[in-house]
Amino acid sequence: MSSNSSVAPPGAEARRLKDRLEERRSRELRKLTSLLHISQALSGTLDLRPALHEVFDVIVRHHEVLGAVVVLSDRDTRELQIEAVDGLGRTGHQARLLSGQSAMARVIETGRQIIVPRLSVEPSLAQQLGIRLGAGEERSFLCLPIAIDRQTVGALGVCLKFDAGRNYERSSKFFGVVASMIGQAVKVRRLVAAQHRRLVDENARLRQELREGYDFSNIVGNSGPMQRVYEAVAQVARTNTTVLIRGESGTGKELIAQAIHYNSLRARKPFIKVSCAALPETLIESELFGYEKGAFTGAVERRKGRFELAQGGTLFLDEIGDVHLPTQVKLLRVLQEREFERLGGTEPVKVNVRLIAATNKDMEEAIRQGTFREDLFYRLNVFVIYIPPLRERKPDVLLLADHFLQRFAQEHGKDIRRISTPAIDMLTAYHWPGNVRELQNVIERAVLVCDGQVIHAHHLPPTLQTAEASGTVMNVSLSEAVAAFERDLLQDALKTTRGNRAKAARLLRTTDRIFNYKVRQLGIDWKRFKT
Repeated sequence: MSSNSSVAPPGAEARRLKDRLEERRSRELRKLTSLLHISQALSGTLDLRPALHEVFDVIVRHHEVLGAVVVLSDRDTRELQIEAVDGLGRTGHQARLLSGQSAMARVIETGRQIIVPRLSVEPSLAQQLGIRLGAGEERSFLCLPIAIDRQTVGALGVCLKFDAGRNYERSSKFFGVVASMIGQAVKVRRLVAAQHRRLVDENARLRQELREGYDFSNIVGNSGPMQRVYEAVAQVARTNTTVLIRGESGTGKELIAQAIHYNSLRARKPFIKVSCAALPETLIESELFGYEKGAFTGAVERRKGRFELAQGGTLFLDEIGDVHLPTQVKLLRVLQEREFERLGGTEPVKVNVRLIAATNKDMEEAIRQGTFREDLFYRLNVFVIYIPPLRERKPDVLLLADHFLQRFAQEHGKDIRRISTPAIDMLTAYHWPGNVRELQNVIERAVLVCDGQVIHAHHLPPTLQTAEASGTVMNVSLSEAVAAFERDLLQDALKTTRGNRAKAARLLRTTDRIFNYKVRQLGIDWKRFKT
């Protein structure tokens, strides 16, 4: 009987095996749960340090971790820096963690993990980690590389409770997965940071280009009337005064409005433009002031209007004279009270917006006819800038033509160098009812039809060449038209050769005798081309 008592009861071995399986299953489940929580912590924010501290909390609670540290290598300087630490490298010891001879530095340099089951046999490492081991006290330490695209960029160090039965290979695999997840998080954040830097640089560059592009000193034209416009823009730009820009259609009122905004203290805020003439009467109010959900059929959500979108910046109302009377009342309130109500709303919305308006209409006549409110006009008419029509600034025609020539030649891939003298005479003689916009269209058409390096008179549209359309050129016979064309070619050749008739003849592939005969026949003063 005594010998039988030492024999294990039936099924005891099976129960022990079952218990070990349950323990292993519980351990694996705990690891999977920890990895889930770690993944959520790292993906929940772009701020890496608080995310790493959440990771430390998870491994401290569930994996017998007494302390942890993440060291990263700076991409530019390659210097090591502690990204997050908990329980290790306390004050006075962190410099040792970052020293070139530290375990963290060796792991980052070699890309190989370090496993120290007993820290007591590595006193120098314990000193680096800021750990003091008492008599009979023991710790374990694992340091694993953090890699991005197979390039080691940092290290994860963890200090564990000593366990003689610990499977360090299994532990290193688990913390290796944690290090890999941290590496992916670092990669994402570095990509986001790089993209942010690019966007900030691009934004700064674009803002600078806007300022330079819309600087009023860069607006083409140096005639007397335009000089007065520049002076007015300079006077009003850095104030918050409401501006009314008046002038015919096509004179560049929007360009002046942009110059005012981008040279003002609001240049970093939005510039929002609205063409009042392009919006139907039923939509202009909702476009300007926005609307509440359910304000009308189809209003499924609240929408901000142009005033709110321009908050802190400038709102440019082009063709203000086309706004109907009910909307004029709301505009007057915004100018007076600096607030408005959205369509379908009851609560006032405060706005800080500078208003610039423009019109090509006779506002005084509109007031007399009752189509524009007099009180609104006086609110808008604080500082008026009059943009002269192109016919009143004839010295600018050639400057503008050359500007558009360079622009469209580049856009359309043409090697066009200049405009011929007869074509220049035709441009300056024309009365330009469509102003700068018409000149721009004329030059673009000329660039498209020109197959050489010089724009000639015959490249210009018929509106500049017929008396009916322009009142500038008489009707001519075929022989007169041919003579005019020959004169154009001869003058261009003389201009190119600076009055050298022999070179001009060779340029036109003719003889000196024929060239000189044509010059005398057409009455061309070749001496004026000499320099």
